[in-house]
Amino acid sequence: MKKQILSIAAILCVAIVMTSCKDNKKEATTTEEKEVAEVDATAVDYKVNTEKSTIMWKGEKPTGTHYGTIDLSEGIVAVNNGAVEGGKFTIDMTSIVSLDLEGKGKESLESHLMGTVEGKEGDFFNVNKYPTATFELTGISEKEGKTMVSGNLTIKDKTNNIEFPAAVSFTGNEMSLLSEEFAIDRTKWDVNYGSKSVFDNLGDKFINDDMEIQIELYATKS
Repeated sequence: MKKQILSIAAILCVAIVMTSCKDNKKEATTTEEKEVAEVDATAVDYKVNTEKSTIMWKGEKPTGTHYGTIDLSEGIVAVNNGAVEGGKFTIDMTSIVSLDLEGKGKESLESHLMGTVEGKEGDFFNVNKYPTATFELTGISEKEGKTMVSGNLTIKDKTNNIEFPAAVSFTGNEMSLLSEEFAIDRTKWDVNYGSKSVFDNLGDKFINDDMEIQIELYATKS
């Protein structure tokens, strides 16, 4: 009887750990492409500060973690009466940088991610063919006390709508949109290299499907 109770307790502990791990990833709600948010003619454009804004990324595999940044090349946020109505942002996929490595290891990872290595162009983002990605707002709403940003994310000509929590604020002529850390399933954008859900017999030589993202966006009134 004692062994049985211990077994049940062990199972419950594993279930709690698995649930906690899943929650910690904070995966963005991902759906099909949605209609872009309508912008009133009275809205004011805020131009994205590409020098100050950045997207932080993190990928994991059994043997370790890699992380770094990607830059925005341009973007506009439409603001009306102190509220964001719409916006579109272009992501420079040729700007992928690894911050956890140095030297040849850093160069090798960045080249592999961008797809500039001959024969491995399609493993990840294939920037020669798809040099940019885009994010276009489809709405901002309040859910459970949090501001939720939704938009169509296009990578490698594949578009899905994602929703994630973020803090939006205004100071003088500048606005900021700072997201919480969230995760997207890269395979939904055909970024399939090393995915156990796509390829069999990878053993422990796989890369997690979830890619963690955090956005820091700053824009100034035009």
